[in-house]
Amino acid sequence: QVRLVESGGDLVRPGGSLRLSCAVSGFAVGLKTIGWFRQVPGKSREGLASISLSDGITRYADSVKGRFTISRDSSADTVYLQMNNVYFEDTALYSCAMFMGPNVMWPTNGNEYQYWGRGTQVTVSA
Repeated sequence: QVRLVESGGDLVRPGGSLRLSCAVSGFAVGLKTIGWFRQVPGKSREGLASISLSDGITRYADSVKGRFTISRDSSADTVYLQMNNVYFEDTALYSCAMFMGPNVMWPTNGNEYQYWGRGTQVTVSA
């Protein structure tokens, strides 16, 4: 059973940094992609970044390119989202999800992703 668990959400000041983690378990080795998404109540879900667990190919939304970095550890069971120079508008519930295929579905709002974590809240406030 595939399981994704996010952690690392917190209250952070504008211009600050935060690292989110997505612990992934219960999946077989193969073509898998992990994506980070965020959602604010009343708005559509936004795809932020994705990474292929097999070859590390990454993709980014323009809104976070240059500020956020997605990475995976060597065992590919944890995916990170390093958030730098955060803005007020980065406040959201951040979720990770798994797509059972290569990292070619971009941009995406996550509808193609089959497994989801429950999310971790990031709040940017002075």
